[in-house]
Amino acid sequence: MNSTHHTPELIVSGIHLDLTPSLKTYVREKTERLFRHEERIIRVRVELECDPKQSVSNRFTAKGHISINGPDMNASVASDECHKAVSLLVDKLDRMLNRRSKYFKAKRHLAQSIDVDAVIPKMA
Repeated sequence: MNSTHHTPELIVSGIHLDLTPSLKTYVREKTERLFRHEERIIRVRVELECDPKQSVSNRFTAKGHISINGPDMNASVASDECHKAVSLLVDKLDRMLNRRSKYFKAKRHLAQSIDVDAVIPKMA
């Protein structure tokens, strides 16, 4: 079987937030565990947003978007710290990918009946 191993694209962007190199590496390290579930992930986009007008408990929002073969996956998490929001987001996306992979494995093993409309000749 020919398999092309490509590295999925990771996009990290900040909205009303300056992305430091340490924050970028933190996001990269956290999102590495998402790729163990599915080898067909095309792109992971993480958006980090800081809204000072929100309450302190929901000031930082992390949004994740996974482009994958099939329906794309989206998740959003709000927290009081940026690193905590990233960690919660990756946990949520990890659970979503795990559920998706279990669903496809269960679906693959279901017995399916096939209707054949052809006339079968009788042996003489």
